Amino acid sequence: MKLYGAMLSPFVRKVAVIATEKGVSWDMARGGPGSTDPDFLACSPLGKIPAIDDDGFTLADSTAIAFYLDGQYPDPKLIPDDPKLRGKAVFWDEFADTVLGASGLKILFNRLVGPKLLNVGGDESLALQGEAELPRWVDWFESQVPEEGWLLGEMFTLGDIAVASTFRTLAYVGHGVDAAVRPKTAAWHARVAARPAWAAVAEKEAPIAARIMAM
Repeated sequence: MKLYGAMLSPFVRKVAVIATEKGVSWDMARGGPGSTDPDFLACSPLGKIPAIDDDGFTLADSTAIAFYLDGQYPDPKLIPDDPKLRGKAVFWDEFADTVLGASGLKILFNRLVGPKLLNVGGDESLALQGEAELPRWVDWFESQVPEEGWLLGEMFTLGDIAVASTFRTLAYVGHGVDAAVRPKTAAWHARVAARPAWAAVAEKEAPIAARIMAM
């Protein structure tokens, strides 16, 4: 499978971990806003990442891709069949993408992606706005995360992957999980990071992370 995007993105990493959990091999391909690559745009008409080409089947948006992968490669299942658990898995995915991410990515884009990676500058006022918003959500998550297991109990799901991936991206700008302040979140995140699929993706990301952190 071809995966378009950059591993820094929590959405791209989410898809990479899901595919790896399912034993689906993938190769990273460049793509993103402003790209004129026709192969990328054929997969992602809106020009956003991630996007995939899975043996000729093309799709964009991390959540849409997650549902596709879970149906196409059902072992192990990462989106429950039970209606209540399924709804909760989607809730945590939404929390990661549009609540935690909405605040945290203001910091990421305006302190790292814009000024250091794209050379287009950043808006520090937006970064500060993200920093002001973020504690509300990470504190709330600390109150919700279980002492043991996963967000939905015994089943590891899309929700765990999505939230953990967002926290991993925020670590690039100094807003990763702080074990001293949020020990339950740190213990849960460590459980996610210990999974073989997460570790395999992290190994691929490590050289990229080293280059970014050296900037």
